[in-house]
Amino acid sequence: MTDALIRQSVALEADAVRAVLPHRFPMLLLDRVLEVRPGQGLTAVKAITVDEPWYSEGGDPGYPPVLLIESWGQAAGVLALLSEPGTELLDGRVMLFGSMSGVRVHRRVLPGDVLEHRVEVFRSLGDTVIFEGECVAAGEPVLTVNRMVMAFRAPDQQAGGTR
Repeated sequence: MTDALIRQSVALEADAVRAVLPHRFPMLLLDRVLEVRPGQGLTAVKAITVDEPWYSEGGDPGYPPVLLIESWGQAAGVLALLSEPGTELLDGRVMLFGSMSGVRVHRRVLPGDVLEHRVEVFRSLGDTVIFEGECVAAGEPVLTVNRMVMAFRAPDQQAGGTR
């Protein structure tokens, strides 16, 4: 699927999500994007199943909160990438997580839950985007994120300059 076709979509199925994000199994944690409003917001889903690798040894059936946050962050990454008109999706850059603040996990997520990630652009500053949003399951809040910072940099670029 080409960048132009992906950007025109209001929804993205699994193959288009894989075309946008560099993540792969087992760390691709989005199943589908329901709605994209480039530069504004996105709604994506992740179905939690007992077949995921983190459940292979039994134990606590709760979905790891760090993976819940990663999944929401991947939805933010899709929104950021689809919000830049006229560029290739990653265009040789690396997607970097910067920071998060005001993150709150409201309840445990269990196999059978379908997560709905709701991500909004709070501010876009060139190659850095600040997001806010929430995740719900069955209409009930699971996660809220006050702010998340994501940056896009060339692979050879470091904080404070280039190598």
